[in-house]
Amino acid sequence: MECLFCRIVSGAIPATKLFEDDHAIAFRDIRPQAPVHILVVPKRHFASLADPNLSGECEVLLGHLLATVNQIAYAEKLAHGYRTVINTGPDGGQTVDHLHLHLLGGRAMKWPPG
Repeated sequence: MECLFCRIVSGAIPATKLFEDDHAIAFRDIRPQAPVHILVVPKRHFASLADPNLSGECEVLLGHLLATVNQIAYAEKLAHGYRTVINTGPDGGQTVDHLHLHLLGGRAMKWPPG
């Protein structure tokens, strides 16, 4: 069975996409932790940032995901700043086993986050 995000990528589960290209999609988190909470997901499945299949060739993909976050943050008018998070593994707070970036904004963020 495909993972939740693979099913969203394939269109089996509907999502209101804010961004989509050949490599990634972005949509709002269904349990937002900030006024703006958007997930940026690669279309290719990688379990996490620690996935051994995420080799050197994927550096371009990772850069693309970060550039996508920047593009969406601009569109969402997050000029005062935002936070980008990649949770990795259970101890890192990852709950869906598909690499994804969280874009959080719309309010001042606290530190430390965890």
